[in-house]
Amino acid sequence: MEFDFQWLLLGLPLAFGLGWLASRLDLRQWRREQQSSPKAYFKGLNLLLNEQQDKAIDAFIEAVQHDPDTSDLHFALGNLFRRRGEYERAVRVHEHLLSRGDLPRAERERAQHALAQDFLKAGLFDRAEAAYRALESTAFATEARLALLTLYERSRDWPAAIETAGKLEAAGAGSFAQRIAHYHCELAHEAQARGQADAAEQALARARQAAPHAARPIVMQGERLARQGRHGEALATWGELMAVQPASFGLVAQAYATSAQAAGQVPQALERLQALYALHPGTQLLRALLQLDADPAARRRRLADHLERQASVSAVLGLIDECLHQQDRLSREELQTVHKVLTAAARPLQRYRCAACGFEAQHYFWQCPGCQSWDSYPPRHVDEL
Repeated sequence: MEFDFQWLLLGLPLAFGLGWLASRLDLRQWRREQQSSPKAYFKGLNLLLNEQQDKAIDAFIEAVQHDPDTSDLHFALGNLFRRRGEYERAVRVHEHLLSRGDLPRAERERAQHALAQDFLKAGLFDRAEAAYRALESTAFATEARLALLTLYERSRDWPAAIETAGKLEAAGAGSFAQRIAHYHCELAHEAQARGQADAAEQALARARQAAPHAARPIVMQGERLARQGRHGEALATWGELMAVQPASFGLVAQAYATSAQAAGQVPQALERLQALYALHPGTQLLRALLQLDADPAARRRRLADHLERQASVSAVLGLIDECLHQQDRLSREELQTVHKVLTAAARPLQRYRCAACGFEAQHYFWQCPGCQSWDSYPPRHVDEL
């Protein structure tokens, strides 16, 4: 039977028409989906900006239902759950993203980072650590290591913290030498508490190697030597602190004076402390000088001079103690100085404080300017409460 080409001529337009009609139907459906999805998305964004988080969540869920393949909507919804403290729901959203096989690598890494944040906020530190470790060699590697460093500090896992800080420094994320020194000092403190003197010594040595000018390793090393009765070595160690971190020397000033007395080096220590005090006057250095100075008149002069240079309540108490010890009275000039110091110290306490929010004011308010509460100010100054 011969093929009739007339049927072909009739069939081609018909097939074309059906194809065109099908494409128009698909196009209209696609447009409807695209219109409904952004509408729900922008509705959720508007609600979020107006701090209506419950309604915003509902809008984002609606947007996700209209367009379940859009990862940005999932991220917005998951982050919103996390901000509200609904960590379990946030985890489910981000785990759903990770389970998708069509998710691009960059989006997968982003979802892994969001999941790690969910675990951290939820207090699931073990799972957070595993999630952050999975981000090694990704675009989030530095952020993950910083988060891991915080985790290790919180859990006091100092060896892991040292390793992570070293990786961060090697990756160019900044200098972590000071923090690494602190981690070694913590290990030294733990070893000392367990009675492991050699381990403590090694940890302090590593701390000083990590940050030669850090104050804490030098302070701890000197204290350790002083406890062992090696006061001469302790003085030498703290002498290094005096050179590299003079502002921190006040932390051990009185211990330095005690070791100087035990080692029979009072004149030398007094001379060094006087030179340092001239550059960095402070109450702690003053107390060390008073401890080493045997002359009562000289001690009183030191206190008076210090009050002229740097008025403080601690120095006033020292002057009063010195007068009581000598059974003497304050001179007129000393009384004027004491009055000046106490007036300045009392001024911040001569204020009213709101019992509801803690807002302080010099004048009494019936309604707190801070929290708008009525009758929340006790009718007494802070120093009377």
